[in-house]
Amino acid sequence: MTVLKTSLRNFFAHKGRMALSAVAVLLSVAFVSGTLVFTDTMNTTFDKLFATTASDVTVSPKTAGGNDETPQSGRPDSLPASLVAQVGKAEGVQRAQGTVMSTSVTVVDAGNKNVGPTGGAPTIAFNWTPNVLRSVEIASGHEPRGPTEVVVDGATAEKHGLKLGDELRTIAVTGDLTAKIVGTVDFKVTNPGSTLVYFDTATAQRELLGKEGLFTQISVDAKPGVTDDALKADVAAALGGGYKLQTAAEVADAGRASMAGFLDVMKYAMLGFAGIAFLVGIFLIVNTFSMLVAQRTREIGLMRAIGSSRKQVNRSVLVEALLLGLVGSVAGVAAGVGLAVGLMKLMSAVGMELSTRDLTVAWTTPVVGLALGIVVTVLAAYVPARRAGKVSPMAALRDAGTPADGKAGKVRGVLGTVLTAAGAAALVAASRAAEAGPGSLWLGLGVVLSLLGFVVVGPLLAGGVVRALGAVVLRIFGPVGRMAERNALRNPRRTGATAAALMIGLALVAGLSVVGSSMVASATEELDRSVGADFIVQSGTGQPIVPQAQAAVAKAAGLDHVTAYKWVDAKITDPHGKVSTADLAATDPTYVKDLRREVTAGTLTDAYGKDAMSVGSDYATEHGVKVGDVLTVAFKGGGTAKLKVAAITADTGQVDNGAMYTAIPTVTRHLPADRVPNSLLLLASAKDGQETPAYQALKDALAPYPQYKVSNQADYKEELQKQVGQLLNIVYGLLALAIVVAVLGVVNTLALSVVERTREIGLMRAIGLSRRQLRRMIRLESVVIALFGALLGLGLGMGWGTAAQKLLALEGLGVLEIPWPTIVTVFVGSAFVGLFAALVPAFRAGRMNVLNAIASE
Repeated sequence: MTVLKTSLRNFFAHKGRMALSAVAVLLSVAFVSGTLVFTDTMNTTFDKLFATTASDVTVSPKTAGGNDETPQSGRPDSLPASLVAQVGKAEGVQRAQGTVMSTSVTVVDAGNKNVGPTGGAPTIAFNWTPNVLRSVEIASGHEPRGPTEVVVDGATAEKHGLKLGDELRTIAVTGDLTAKIVGTVDFKVTNPGSTLVYFDTATAQRELLGKEGLFTQISVDAKPGVTDDALKADVAAALGGGYKLQTAAEVADAGRASMAGFLDVMKYAMLGFAGIAFLVGIFLIVNTFSMLVAQRTREIGLMRAIGSSRKQVNRSVLVEALLLGLVGSVAGVAAGVGLAVGLMKLMSAVGMELSTRDLTVAWTTPVVGLALGIVVTVLAAYVPARRAGKVSPMAALRDAGTPADGKAGKVRGVLGTVLTAAGAAALVAASRAAEAGPGSLWLGLGVVLSLLGFVVVGPLLAGGVVRALGAVVLRIFGPVGRMAERNALRNPRRTGATAAALMIGLALVAGLSVVGSSMVASATEELDRSVGADFIVQSGTGQPIVPQAQAAVAKAAGLDHVTAYKWVDAKITDPHGKVSTADLAATDPTYVKDLRREVTAGTLTDAYGKDAMSVGSDYATEHGVKVGDVLTVAFKGGGTAKLKVAAITADTGQVDNGAMYTAIPTVTRHLPADRVPNSLLLLASAKDGQETPAYQALKDALAPYPQYKVSNQADYKEELQKQVGQLLNIVYGLLALAIVVAVLGVVNTLALSVVERTREIGLMRAIGLSRRQLRRMIRLESVVIALFGALLGLGLGMGWGTAAQKLLALEGLGVLEIPWPTIVTVFVGSAFVGLFAALVPAFRAGRMNVLNAIASE
């Protein structure tokens, strides 16, 4: 009980200082809790959607893909309409309805603006059936009743200002269809952001599937008392083999599985950044308790003198940490729910709609948040607690503070040097690796060891680095600058720990900046070296190009040639009988001009002859294939061909690494017409001197098809740089959490050091130091600590980035580029971070009463 009372007294006596550490715990726990709530809410949203839209049993073609998946041909796999009646007669069936669904559509308004989602969700076209009313309800107007009528979901109508009577043009592989909006529907559950349009059944069959009398699915409802599994067995007995049958639960499982990859990547990436924030928070907590223990040396000595044992003193500090972790974690869990709501609003702004009605806070979320926050805080306070327990009763007779342990400093120096050297060796091994797999392991090991090494050796580096920084930055401020330098050097362990918190975040920023800049530079060099085409036509979402858009491109004026590029799913059997799955690139022969591929054997133009193909060098080596060998190629959904290897291309660079090429006529001979894929992209070259007018002609030709973009090489490079920049900005935004925690650490260190030096400050003020000079001294101390952390972090990060780029060179990213403007900006920005962190401590120091400060103990 005495220990608890002492802990509570000390905790509330230093509540201002504890509050900053609690904020660090709060932010870290909030990020973890918010991530868990956000991903659980997304899972709930999709679970409700799948449960609402799925019938008791769904019948689809055997070749059909996953949920909402349409083949690259743009024509969904279909079933004959006669099967609906056959299924309807099966035992246990109450109702069977044919469904038409396609995701290979684009919907534009009267102003030729794409009304589809921009956040990755699909645009889906359906036929209108009573089954639709399972998931939606008519909000205005009526259902579609003819070929000129369409119904759209209410969220899309509201977002794009659509109203009844407006025209929508639906672009599908079979052609364009213009219809008037006659109704809107609202979802009974949350629509995650898809755009949905509904046609009458005949129109949907004709415009989406190419002819009437076909469906993509059959939705089957069971009679009362019949389970889904029993219904599935009954339908299977009625149909025989050759079809895919799924219960509602199986459809929901398949839907969850299709989303699992995206959700897991988002979840674990965000938890990773939360872990970085926790790591930075550890330094803050260690520093806080170390300084509090040092300031209470006399108090702890007196407690020991009157009978307190080492264990009691140790437990007293740990109980304070427990209270800190508990308060910070409880607040963090609550803040995490708010953060999740904020993330949902952010996702809604970019096109993925999530509703607070589905907000899900599982019981595991607060448990994980509380456990993590408390455990991390208590562990971080363990070393300061042990140090407190070692304070002897005689310390009560000395001034506050404990002498540095010279032996511990030597051990720290040796350990830090060994860890740093081991980390550097691992990074060198990663940069020299011959294969990406082992190299990645070396890189990960090098990052961890070098980080630990810098953290351990940081206090030993503080002396030299701070003096060097002081000579450049502080000496110009005269005596005030020199005092700031000496204050920073007074306790190298504290300075090193404070700087290390900032170092971690900035090291990651620098490393990722090097990798990002190198990726852009490598891709730019690769484009200049290998791409001969003047223009690239493609969809930003990866949607294949519909035939009418491709025909418009072919008619554009000023073009020398247009090359189509298609992907074909196939199984390839080598001469030794080994089977592998591959994507075969079917292109026009002019592709050899548009992309300059290095050939190690044979001639690439020969691969476009009858029944010929090329393979990549990795495939050739792995399968023992050489020019002249014959491969057996089984096209998915089509026939089997014997294709002769006419060329082997080098698997170097980034563009089409590992690709196998064949001619488009070779593919069309072995696939049904409705299974031939549309072009994924088109490459075009202008006639000599016609580049500018041809560029404009292409844009004009594709104006009716806003889903496609025309890029020349300059546009493509700019877009690549923009995409990498956006990705890095997201990462930097997430790392900002760790940097905020690091700034709190600087604030806390300065605040506690001001309290620690109260008497000293009073004496300096008494001999003539002005308030302004005092505040400047504290700000300069903060700046030099921040610059010290930035220097270590940026140097370490550039080392990580360089090693990572050397490893990525194995995948074709062969150019190393250091983004010096970013590095310099971050370094200079760190000085402003130091200034900001010192504002409150400097203000409080300036307000001290001189006499009271001198009289303090």
